[in-house]
Amino acid sequence: MVGCLECRGTPLSVVGNNGVVAKGYRPVDRDQQFLIPPDMREWLSPTHPVWTLIDIVDRHLDTSVFHAGRRTGGVGRAGYNPDMLLTLLIWAWSKGMRSSRQIESACTDVVSYRVICAGDAPDHATISRFRKDNHGACEELFTQVLTVAARVGLGSLGTIALDGVKIASNASINANRSAEGLRAAADAEAAQARARRIAAAAVQAHADVDAAEDELYGEDDPGPGQVPEELADPTSRAKRIAEALAQIKAEEQARESARNAAAEGHLEQLDAGRFPVGRVPVAARVDAARTRLAREIARREVVETRYRQRAAAAAASGGKAKGKVPVPAEEHHRVVAARSAVAKATAEQAAREHKTPPVLRRNITDPQSRMQPLRGGGWVQGYNCQAFTAEDGIIIATGVGTSSADVTYYQQMVRKAVDAATLIAENAPPQAPAPSIGIMLFDAGYCSIDNLDAPGPDRLIATGKSRDLEAAATAAPSSDHAPAPGNSITRMAERLATAEGIDTYRKRSHIAETPFGHAKHNLGFRRFTSRGLDRATSEWSFHAAVHNISKILTHLAAAPTAALA
Repeated sequence: MVGCLECRGTPLSVVGNNGVVAKGYRPVDRDQQFLIPPDMREWLSPTHPVWTLIDIVDRHLDTSVFHAGRRTGGVGRAGYNPDMLLTLLIWAWSKGMRSSRQIESACTDVVSYRVICAGDAPDHATISRFRKDNHGACEELFTQVLTVAARVGLGSLGTIALDGVKIASNASINANRSAEGLRAAADAEAAQARARRIAAAAVQAHADVDAAEDELYGEDDPGPGQVPEELADPTSRAKRIAEALAQIKAEEQARESARNAAAEGHLEQLDAGRFPVGRVPVAARVDAARTRLAREIARREVVETRYRQRAAAAAASGGKAKGKVPVPAEEHHRVVAARSAVAKATAEQAAREHKTPPVLRRNITDPQSRMQPLRGGGWVQGYNCQAFTAEDGIIIATGVGTSSADVTYYQQMVRKAVDAATLIAENAPPQAPAPSIGIMLFDAGYCSIDNLDAPGPDRLIATGKSRDLEAAATAAPSSDHAPAPGNSITRMAERLATAEGIDTYRKRSHIAETPFGHAKHNLGFRRFTSRGLDRATSEWSFHAAVHNISKILTHLAAAPTAALA
C-alpha cells in the first residue's frame, strides 16, 4: 500500500513488496530549543582525542613562556587564555588547517573546535598574532612534547633515520635578484623614497597653510592632513635590499677565503710529501700539477744518478752495470703524464679566467631563503628542513638551514639526536628497558668520509642510489668475507652489500620519508607562513611537535593501559 501524494512526508507506515514496515521521516523542527545538550561535555564522547589534547596542554606541558608575553590587568576586554589558543592551534594544524580565518570559522561550525574554545571563538587576528608572537617558544614546546611521548612509551630508538625536505618560503622565486639587480632596485627605491619625502613636504606645507588659515579664519578641519607613516618612512624594502646585497658580498668573500684556504692546505700537504685525498682545489690545480711534475723529474734524476754510479763502479772493476739503462727523465712516461697535467691545468685556468663567474642571487622578499633544487627537477624558493625520525614515527630532532646539500647537516643533527635519546631514556616508563640509539640510517646525500668517520652511534650511509645498492647486495657472495681495504666509503659499500646491511638499510625510506609525505600530502604543509630563518625554524619545530602529539593521541587510543602520569 502506497500513500497518496497528500499524505507523503507524514509519519505513516509503508509496507513494501517484501513486507517490511518502515517508519516515517524524522521531524525537522528548527524552532526546538536545546537541540544540542546544554552540557558541553555531552557534545563529544569521553574517548574523543580532543579531551586528551586538552588534558596534555593543561596538565603536562609548561606553557609559562606563552603566558609571559601576555598583558593582564588594567582596563579593556579580558584576553584569551594562551593554553586555549595553543590547544586550538595544535588541533587545527593536526587536521591540516593552518589558515587563521579557517580556524576562526571552525570555532563556530565544528564541534571539536567549539569545545576547545568553550564557545568563545577568537577572531582570526587574535589567532594570527598569538602564533606570530610566540614563534620563539616552539622549540621548547617540541622538547616538552617529546618528553610526554617518552613517558607514554613512544620513541623507539633501535633504528632511527634522517632525511631532508625542501619547504617553500613565504616569498616568490621571481623576487631573486643579482647584485646588479639589487643595486638597481636600491637606486629605484631611493628615488621613490625621495619622491615620497617631497610629497610629504608638500602635504606638510599645505597643512601648515591650512593651520594658519584656521587660526586666522577659524577651524574648519579637526587637524591637518598627515602622510601615513609607512609612506613617510618606507624603510622595510630598502632594508631587505641592503641585507641581500650584504649577504652576496659576504658569501663572495667567504667563497674566496674557502678556495684560498683549501688550495693552501692542499699545497702544504704536497710540500710535506703527503698525497692529499680527494679532488684538487680549483685554485691549486696549476701549482699542484707543477709540484708533481718537479717531484717526478727529481725522482727520475735520482734513478739516473744511481745507475751512473753503479755503472762507474762496474767499469772500474772491469765489469758491466746490472739492470736496464733508465729512460731519460724528460722521456719517462710519468714525467710526460705530469707535464701533460700541467698543460691541461694551465689551459683550464685560462678558460676559467675568461669564463663568466656564477651569479649569486638573493631574494628581496625573504633574503635568508635560498633557491632549493627539487628531486624531480625544478626549483623552489625556501629552506632545507631536516628531521630525525624514530622507528615508531616520533620525530626526535629537527633542523632548518639554507644549504641545499644534506651532507652539511649531518653532525649537528646527530648531536641533536643523541641529546634527544638521553631525554627519552630519562623519561621512559620504569617498566620499559632503557632506550638507546641502535643504528642510524642515511641516504647518499649524507655520504662523506668526514661523516663516516665522525664519532657517534653506529650508522649506515648509502654510498649510491638504492637500486645500485640492491644490485651490489644481490651480486655479492653469500659467504662471509673480510672487508676490502680502502677508505671509509669503500668499507661502508662492503657493509651495505651484506644481507644484514641491506636488510637494515631498507627500513630507511619508510622511517625517514613517511613524516614528509604526511606533512605535504595529508596536512598540506608545503609553504611557511612567516619569513626568515628563525621563524622557519620555529614553524618547523611546531609542526614536528604537532606530529608527535598526533602520534601520542593515536597511541593512547590504541593502548588503554598507556596513560599519562
